[in-house]
Amino acid sequence: MAHEPRAPRLTSVPPEPLRWQKIRTEPHATTRIFDVTRAIFQHPQRPREQDFFVIEAPDWVNVLALTPDHQLVLVRQFRFGTNDFSLEIPGGVMEPGEDPVTAGLRELREESGYVGARARLLGSVRPNPAMQNNYCHLVFVEAAQRSAELAWDPDEEFAITTQPVDEVYALAYHGGITHALVLDALLLFTPVWAELKQAKLTSGV
Repeated sequence: MAHEPRAPRLTSVPPEPLRWQKIRTEPHATTRIFDVTRAIFQHPQRPREQDFFVIEAPDWVNVLALTPDHQLVLVRQFRFGTNDFSLEIPGGVMEPGEDPVTAGLRELREESGYVGARARLLGSVRPNPAMQNNYCHLVFVEAAQRSAELAWDPDEEFAITTQPVDEVYALAYHGGITHALVLDALLLFTPVWAELKQAKLTSGV
């Protein structure tokens, strides 16, 4: 009779990670959209200092805008980092000190021409804590309708579309949406959408 292989025994449990101490920072590079800082850290149990590079960027905002007939506003644009087109939700860079919801409504209006009746913050995420220090705020806008003039930046071009929410989720599940922050927004929107669908079923609309 064959015996099941035994799982290896763990001889020790890894210790909890310790907080590194930031010794100093110094400018490394400056660009139009972010700065790069050289940050010197030291592990509390190691004598040698180690340098790391941190991208210091403004906070961003991304907007899930829902139309009265339960479609999400999408924008398709060329992205220089991937040298390809990307299907996303409206969003952009926040002004210093700007409220996330105010910024979200502004970006939605400027990029897509859509204006919503109600808006709230779904949540805030760290785009890449390994090397970035900023947040991306995710805003939900209800009853969005296209009623404003577009106000694109000089290098911006968008194809503006709407799709039913469930179709957008299907796109995300099957690789049609690959922008990580858009997927974050869809994740946080999931319980909200479940409530809206249940309310729609209950009301019989």
